[in-house]
Amino acid sequence: MSREILEELMVFIGVMATLGCFTKIILTIINRRRVASAATVPALEEIAQRLGRMEQALDATAIEVERISEAQRFTTKLLVERGHQGAIESSRARVVTPH
Repeated sequence: MSREILEELMVFIGVMATLGCFTKIILTIINRRRVASAATVPALEEIAQRLGRMEQALDATAIEVERISEAQRFTTKLLVERGHQGAIESSRARVVTPH
C-alpha cells in the first residue's frame, strides 16, 4: 500500500470513530430523557390517585358536616319548643328546698 492510501484510510477510520462517539453520546442523552419522562408519568398517576382519594374524603366530610348541621337544627328546634313549655311548667312547679 502506498503512503497516501494509508493516510486516507487512517483519516477515514478517525472520522468514523468520531461519528460513532458522537452517535453514542446523542443516544445516551436521548435515553436519559426518556427515562426521566417515564419516571414522571407514574408520579403523575400517583398524584391523580391521591387527588381522587382526597376528593372522596372531602365529599365524605361535607356529608357528615351536613348531617351534623341538620341534627343541630333539629335539636335547637326541640329546645325552643320545650323552652316555651318548660318556662310555664317551671313557674308552677318551682319549689325551693332548704339544705
